This record gives sequence, C-alpha cells and structure tokens, in this order.
Amino acid sequence: MKKTIYLCAALCAVLAMTSCKSSESAYKKAYEKAKQQELAEAELNKDTDVTIVETTEPEQVTEPVQQPVVTTPAPADRHEKVEVVGDGTLNKYSVVCGSFGLKTNAESLRDRMIDAGYKALVVFNPEIAMYRVITASFPTREEATASREELKSRYPDNKDFQGAWLLIKAE
Repeated sequence: MKKTIYLCAALCAVLAMTSCKSSESAYKKAYEKAKQQELAEAELNKDTDVTIVETTEPEQVTEPVQQPVVTTPAPADRHEKVEVVGDGTLNKYSVVCGSFGLKTNAESLRDRMIDAGYKALVVFNPEIAMYRVITASFPTREEATASREELKSRYPDNKDFQGAWLLIKAE
C-alpha cells in the first residue's frame, strides 16, 4: 500500500515538473513576432517624410515672490501651582525652557542646563501631571523677562528654547 502511494506521488511530481517547462518553440514565436514589429516600424519611418519645425518657447517672466511676514507672539505667561522636585527654591517669576510628562526627561534637560551654567531646577504641576524645567527664578517680572530673552539669544537655533515662557507661581 505504501509503495503504491509513493509511486503515485513520484509520478505526480514528475508530471508537474515537466508540464511547467517552457518550450523552445514558444520563445521562437515571440522572438519572430517582435522582430517583425521592429521591421514594420522601421519601414514606416523610412516611407514618411519628416519635416522639422522649430518652435520657440515664450520667455517666462518671473515675478519676485514676496514672503509673508510671520510674527510670533510672545508666549503667554502662565499662573500655575507647582511643587519643587528635589532641592531648590522658587521665586514668583520663573523662566520655563521645557515641559515633560516624564520626570526623567525633565531631569535630563535640567542636568544639561546646569552644565551650561544655569541654576536649573525641576518643578511639578500635579493638576496636569507635567514636569517643568526652570532655568532661572526671580522676584520681579523684569528680571525674569530679561533672563528669558538671554536664553533665547544664547540658543537661537533651538526651537524649544525659542518657546521659553514665564511661569508665575500661584499662591
């Protein structure tokens, strides 16, 4: 019984392999047909007279493109009730250079800002579960605004720091 099954399977495999083989005559017919088409196109091109017509393109006038003037308003000052994470004290006006949902990201930016010479610290807003990175904290708005502008001018290519804003500590 097993021998019969193996013999039938082998026979089916041989038939399957030989039936998929491409015949040489099929290739020859396709080649001949393509060759005839090429010859017909060549004869058609010989028989037709070709006249060359020169066309000139109209000169294009380019008008200078005026770029729209985009003014970005200064970020609004925000009043938030925050808690200092770790050591440090927070005055009424603080410069925020980053906001994060994860504490480790905020601490990483704080460390970078400390290395850059800032007295940075991290604060947490429990109402919205956000960690804010503070670069400096001052008792007056004028000092905080000057510090924010100094941060922006020190890092002109950093889009995140260009969006720095003032945090006003809510009592």
